[in-house]
Amino acid sequence: MSGAWSWVFAGGDQLWSPGFYRLLGLVPNAAKASYELLLTLIHPEDRPLLPSIADVRQGHVPRETIARVIRPNGTVRTLSLTMEMRFSAEGRPVAVNGTALDVSDREQLAHLRHEERRRRGALYLTEHIATFSMGLDLVRELPFEVAQVHGLPLEEICADPYLMIVPEERKAFQVLAGEQIARRVVFQSTAHERLANGELWRFRILTMPVWDPDGTYLGRCGLKYPAGASSRVPAVLREGLEQSVTGHHLRAARALLDWSMMDLAQASGLSHSTVRRLEEGSEHRGSRSRLHAVEALRRAGIRFVAMDDGTLAVAKA
Repeated sequence: MSGAWSWVFAGGDQLWSPGFYRLLGLVPNAAKASYELLLTLIHPEDRPLLPSIADVRQGHVPRETIARVIRPNGTVRTLSLTMEMRFSAEGRPVAVNGTALDVSDREQLAHLRHEERRRRGALYLTEHIATFSMGLDLVRELPFEVAQVHGLPLEEICADPYLMIVPEERKAFQVLAGEQIARRVVFQSTAHERLANGELWRFRILTMPVWDPDGTYLGRCGLKYPAGASSRVPAVLREGLEQSVTGHHLRAARALLDWSMMDLAQASGLSHSTVRRLEEGSEHRGSRSRLHAVEALRRAGIRFVAMDDGTLAVAKA
C-alpha cells in the first residue's frame, strides 16, 4: 500500500491522498490533513527521526525515513516516508511533497534475518555448531563468528573452508568432499580443526544438494558440529536429505513396512502413478511429491540416514 501528501507553505494547504489516509489507519478525508497529525501518529521512539515543523518550513528534510506508525486502532505498521522540497527562484522553500510506502513485511523479514544471524553466531561461539549454504559459485555462507573462533579472515574461509582443517588432513578431506559435491550427493565426514586459542577439535561436516521445485540444482546446505555431540538436523538440511531419497530408497522403505505402492500412495496423499514415477526416477529431485512420500514413510517409522560415503541408509525405527 502506498500514498502521497503535499504541503504548500504560503497558503498552508496540505493534501493527503486516500492511500496515505489508509496507511495511517484513517478514513480518507475524515480528518484534516496536517503534518502535526502525522507526527502524533509516529511511534514515540521514531518521532525524532522525522523533521520538526520548523525544519520542514526551512527546507531541512531527509530524503527517506523508515518509521513506525501507531494507527488509531492500535496496530503498528512500518512506513518508508520520502520527502522532496520545492524551492522558489530565489531559493526559498515553498512546498514539500512526500510519498509513503508500507514496508512492514520487508522490515519484519530484515529483523528476523538479523535475529537469525545473531542466533547462529551465538551458537557457534558457545557450542561450535553452524549451519551454512553454498551457491553454484562454491562460496560458502558462514556466520562471522566462525572466523572469530578459528582466527581466520571470514572471506578466506567462505571461499576455502578447508583452511580450517589441520594441514595433515586437509588434502584428503578436500578431495573426498569435492568428489561428492561434483556428484551432487550427500557428503559426510569428520576432520580436526585448530581453533584460534590453540585447541584441537574434531568436527563432523554434513552437506547435501538442494533443488528447487522445478528440479534446478541450487547448491548445497550444510551442518557442522563437534564430533560425538548430538545435533538435530535443521529443517533446511532435512529437506535436502529428503530430496536425495531415490526410487530404490522408497522401494527399500516399503519393503521394511511391507507396503505396496498403493499403500504408500494412500499414506502420502499421492496418486499411484505419482508413486510409480518416483520409484522409476522420472520425477525430478525437487518434486514436492517426493517430500510427501518421504514424510509418510517417516510417520510410519522409516529413517533415512546419511552415510560417510555419500549414500543414504534406510532403517526402521
